[in-house]
Amino acid sequence: MPIFTQITTDLQDQLKRDLAQIKFLLRKNPGMGYTRIVEIGKAVGRRYGINLVVNFPKEGRIEEFEMYGRRDLSLIVDYEKRRFPVDRDIIKRKAHHILGPKIKTQDAYMYEDKEGVRVYTDSWKIDILPHSLHVWTEFDEGVTRFCDWLLEEVYLVKPPGGSR
Repeated sequence: MPIFTQITTDLQDQLKRDLAQIKFLLRKNPGMGYTRIVEIGKAVGRRYGINLVVNFPKEGRIEEFEMYGRRDLSLIVDYEKRRFPVDRDIIKRKAHHILGPKIKTQDAYMYEDKEGVRVYTDSWKIDILPHSLHVWTEFDEGVTRFCDWLLEEVYLVKPPGGSR
């Protein structure tokens, strides 16, 4: 199973297992409920050697339980990385190839010898930085395939145990 797919499936399974507790905590104390979700994301991320953050960028999304682990994730791979191991144009071409002609790409976060790429439409975006990947949309088939490619070919994330 490709690595992004593996990570998100693992996260979804763990969140589903703890959903009753999460719902209880959210009713009792929303801050504690959110903290539990963050803890689960971090625990799953540790298995893959990354920092995995479950985000809720819009009000009300924390109550959309069926979407947990299916959108709005940040994967921090290596805080120290400032450059990609491949040319940004390769990332942009791959985005167009997988996600289709309606997406837009642009260089982003280009300062202090850093680089990045933004892939976006009018309704969502993916921020690709050398040290992290921020997916601000639902993971449909295309987004998942693109993120699988990014984690394997750009971020070089290995499954637990180290082999592909």
